[in-house]
Amino acid sequence: MSKLGNLGARLHRGEISYDFVGKRKIWYGISILITITAIVGLAVRGLNMGIEFQGGAVFTTPTKMSTSVAQAEKYADEASGHQSVVQKLGNGSLRIQIAGIDTAQSDKVKQELAKDLKLDPEKLAADLVGPSWGEQIANKAWEGLAIFMVLVTIYLAIAFEWRMAVAALVALIHDITITTGIYALVGFEVTPGTVIGLLTILGYSLYDTVVVFDSLKEQTKDITKQTRFTYGEIANRSINGTLVRSINTTVVALLPVAGLLFIGGGFLGAGTLNDISLSLFVGLAAGAYSSIFIATPLVADLKEREPALKALTKRVLAKRAQAGAEEEPVGAPAAAGDDTAEAAPAVVGPRNQPASRGRGRGRTSGKRR
Repeated sequence: MSKLGNLGARLHRGEISYDFVGKRKIWYGISILITITAIVGLAVRGLNMGIEFQGGAVFTTPTKMSTSVAQAEKYADEASGHQSVVQKLGNGSLRIQIAGIDTAQSDKVKQELAKDLKLDPEKLAADLVGPSWGEQIANKAWEGLAIFMVLVTIYLAIAFEWRMAVAALVALIHDITITTGIYALVGFEVTPGTVIGLLTILGYSLYDTVVVFDSLKEQTKDITKQTRFTYGEIANRSINGTLVRSINTTVVALLPVAGLLFIGGGFLGAGTLNDISLSLFVGLAAGAYSSIFIATPLVADLKEREPALKALTKRVLAKRAQAGAEEEPVGAPAAAGDDTAEAAPAVVGPRNQPASRGRGRGRTSGKRR
């Protein structure tokens, strides 16, 4: 841990760094590939929308059922003629979801299920969700997401500038696309809990992005008055200065979510945890990635198109080229007038001046007269 803390301090001071901005084309390519995969998954498989979004019936059995999940799914499919989703709850009861059936059909399905499960029909609890109510929930979720995006963009444009707002918006769309694509590929059910988890991770993703943007804004004040660094180099320093902090906060947030997803939902079989835990896990990881590899490099791309910053880049490179030429030692093995000859490495460190050949020659020792 002390080594990690020392690494973070050295990154913050700029003693060591990784060129995130300089290699941005690699990160853009990786993100485009992942995004295309997610879109293909959405187009081919689609989302497994929960009963809250498409309507249907939910049946809950008494506790300590001896019937397995697979057997209950078979009974529900045969009784309804629709594909069902069965989950085993923590108290041993079964939750059976059947989408696309109305009130009249649910009564018939309830009688058939009770018979197959060897239960009194009165002990089989039934809850109905109308399709219009489910559609209303879906529309409200999309409206909430759109309002969230608009407000975030306006806030970032006011607090920072429009280029940072655009970069943050692109990173958010990137995170949403990847998360929904993973849901399509894995086949997990999309429920209101999924929407809650999605909105939560978007806020977390923005947190990391805003931290880097704030550091970048502070370090680029009066940037055109100096000729040491380009905008992209300062942006890279901002990422490196907050890198360990972003990694630490992301890992700490991922650990409990991983416990919910892999232990609670996978090992213990609490399937109701999957809908929210998967969106949190994928979204947190994607948000940390986008804040480091997408948002800030994109800001650097947009900013370096400005005429003032283009001129700054030219001045910085010209000064470095001039400094390199001045440091070239006299008598370097380059042919006269050959501009393509490779310059010899600059001399680093103190130079030993040659002693005068006639110094002290013929001088008697002792005090001068």
